[in-house]
Amino acid sequence: SNPFEVKVNRQKFDILGRKTKNDVGLPGVSRSKAIKKRTHTLLKEYKEREKTNVFKDKRFGEYNTKITPEEKMIRRFALERQQNYGKKNIYNLNEDEELTHYGQSLAEIEKLNDIVDSDSDTEEKGTLSAELTAAHFGGGGGLLRKKVSSGQQDEEEEKPKSRKELIEEMIAKSKQEKQERQTRRESALELTEKLDNDWKEIQALIARKPPKSERKDREVEKPKPDEYDMIVRELGFEMKAKPSERMKTEEELAREEQARLQKLEADRLRRMRGIDEQADKKKPSHVSADDLADGFILDKDDRRLLSYKDGKINIENEEEEKEEEEEDEEGEKEDNENEEESEVESATEDEEVDAADSHSDLESDLESEEEASGNKEEKKHMTNKNESQNVEELDPKREAAKSELPYTFAVPESYETFKSLLAGRTIEQQLIILERIQKCNHPSLAVGNKAKLEKLFGFLLEYIGELATLDVPELRTIDKLVLPLYSLCQMFPEAASDSIKFILRDAAHDMEEIIEVKGRATFPGLDMLIYLKITSLLFPTSDFWHPVVTPAFMYMSQLLTKCRITTLQDVIKGLFICCLFLEYVSLSRRFVPELINFLLGILHISLPKKQAQGYTVVHPFTTVGKNSELLLVCDKEDLESWQKQNLPLSIVTRLKETSKTEMNHIRLSCLALCFDLIKKCAALYESLPSFHEIMHPVRILLTQHVPVNEYPEKMQEWYHSALKELENKVKHYTPLICEKKKPVPLKQYTPKIVKVLEFGRKQAGSKKEQERKQLIQRHKRELKGAIREIRKDNQFLARMQLSEIMERDSARKRKVKELLGSLATQEGEWKAMKRKKWKN
Repeated sequence: SNPFEVKVNRQKFDILGRKTKNDVGLPGVSRSKAIKKRTHTLLKEYKEREKTNVFKDKRFGEYNTKITPEEKMIRRFALERQQNYGKKNIYNLNEDEELTHYGQSLAEIEKLNDIVDSDSDTEEKGTLSAELTAAHFGGGGGLLRKKVSSGQQDEEEEKPKSRKELIEEMIAKSKQEKQERQTRRESALELTEKLDNDWKEIQALIARKPPKSERKDREVEKPKPDEYDMIVRELGFEMKAKPSERMKTEEELAREEQARLQKLEADRLRRMRGIDEQADKKKPSHVSADDLADGFILDKDDRRLLSYKDGKINIENEEEEKEEEEEDEEGEKEDNENEEESEVESATEDEEVDAADSHSDLESDLESEEEASGNKEEKKHMTNKNESQNVEELDPKREAAKSELPYTFAVPESYETFKSLLAGRTIEQQLIILERIQKCNHPSLAVGNKAKLEKLFGFLLEYIGELATLDVPELRTIDKLVLPLYSLCQMFPEAASDSIKFILRDAAHDMEEIIEVKGRATFPGLDMLIYLKITSLLFPTSDFWHPVVTPAFMYMSQLLTKCRITTLQDVIKGLFICCLFLEYVSLSRRFVPELINFLLGILHISLPKKQAQGYTVVHPFTTVGKNSELLLVCDKEDLESWQKQNLPLSIVTRLKETSKTEMNHIRLSCLALCFDLIKKCAALYESLPSFHEIMHPVRILLTQHVPVNEYPEKMQEWYHSALKELENKVKHYTPLICEKKKPVPLKQYTPKIVKVLEFGRKQAGSKKEQERKQLIQRHKRELKGAIREIRKDNQFLARMQLSEIMERDSARKRKVKELLGSLATQEGEWKAMKRKKWKN
């Protein structure tokens, strides 16, 4: 009826023939219907959510006929124990399972109900008689009404006993019981002693040892112990694990090593100066058995007399005391003798003054003192002889200590001091010096030690380069010095990388300058080759990019491409760089084209002059020229006398002094090394897809141009092994080839005619598709409706809960008001009564 509660659903367009159901809506009516429905259903469930009026039989297996009654009982008992085991309340800490001891509850035992009676020593210990407990704790009322025997019953009813009589009677009873227990105990002891004696007499008759002959017959072989028993016995005798000491840190180890070296250095210096170790120790003075120790003083009295002069403290001269302390032992002995003489003189003067003493005692004392002084002179001569013998013994010790290496070294500040420190030393001594420098100047011991040891790495690197540039390079010394160089590199990797990079940068800059001036570069000296070898030992060469190895890699590739091959020394250096390349890429298997081209050029210069066919020679090699036959050997005698030998780096400096035959042998060794490197390259790069194309020029040169028959047998073996390694590799890919088949034409289908529908209409499809779309649409609509209903249900329940809270709060406020009103009326009445009293 209310027009404001009516909602009209207007449509944009009026369509003829369409029936509309919801033109006019009544939201108020629908809302009231929904609230009524929820009060009858949802509200009723909410109010009865904790009420149950149905009994359920939850006994285990009650209606299961397959389980036997015994199993039911066992299962029920187990479930009951499980329920009782769990705590009902997490905050009740005392709710645990009852613990027992020999069938008695520990809680009952802890109550200490049993009171110990100190007078009783028997099994009835800890129990009190009823009369005693009643007398002491019951007030004695029960004892006064205690009944006695039947003969005296009538008399006692008339005359009860007093408290004193009862206590005396009770004491007499306890004494009597104690006496009886004592007699029972004594009788039990007598019986046990008697039984023991009887048993000893019987045992002598029963226990009869058989003779040895009978025992041997009856002996049975003992069974051998089983393997398991033997293992168990061994386990019993095994040592148990003991706790080991903790691992020391690097700083603690460095400190200990420094202290050890300092101690050894102090001992060496003492031996070098000739100071005997035993002389430092204080020897005890000889004391005879008859000495009474009259002059024994526990502590020296160093106190000074306090005196004043002109109002100031008078201080004695301290310089005299210092001079006396610095005197030698001989001076001290002389002082002691003078003191003794002065004492004797004072004694004689005193004796002369004293008339009571006789002169005979004085004469005997003087004679004994003269004998003592004679003995002291003899002792002085003996000590001088012993000292001369000790000096003779210490001379070889001093020389040995001087020739011995010091145990502590400071880090040299410059290269000259470092070089002088190692000059004239053997390899072992140099290694010891470097090791002791590192240990005495560990970075953890002082602040500036790190910078000093970083400088030491540069000095050692420069020293190695200087050893390599000598006329006779000391390669063995360099090989040994790599170990301390590696340890320093591990400690300071940044400083080591900077030093190596500086050397590589200088070498590359020098090579560019030579190319600009002369137009062609030359191979570097032996020191640079050794630096390249050391780089592979100090740093990882398998990284994709490394700040030290990558520049070294680039420098070696430039050496193989830009340096001209003019002498046999250049060939040896180039082959050494090829070996370094293989060492660098052994793990990463990185392809190095300069390596393959250089080996191809080495094979080319070992052939006689002719036009290259099937392969091309890359710079720095040329097909025709002065050095195109540098490794060619034509002498048959030299070919027959050749034997395979290694090519050490030191041979580079000795090639000028060698004969022609030795030169030819070195050429053949270089060619054999080239075959070996080709074999290693084939094994290294066999996984590359383009392996056959890369090695194609080398294969053509080996198969078509190398005169194998002219070489010795050992060289032929190297050649065939390299060629076999190249030819045995299988291709990992098939080359791309155009298809020769006739192309298949595409299938042609009849055109599909699709009806163009009006805009906004749903496109028609198959029946299944339409049903599927309808089902999806219906599901969406139902889901939205369900979510809406759930939201309204939650709102309804929230309103109901709020109304309940409001009702409870209003009831509470009402009761509080009533209480306050009653209290106010009561207060008013009390005050009115008070006023009346005051008026009265």
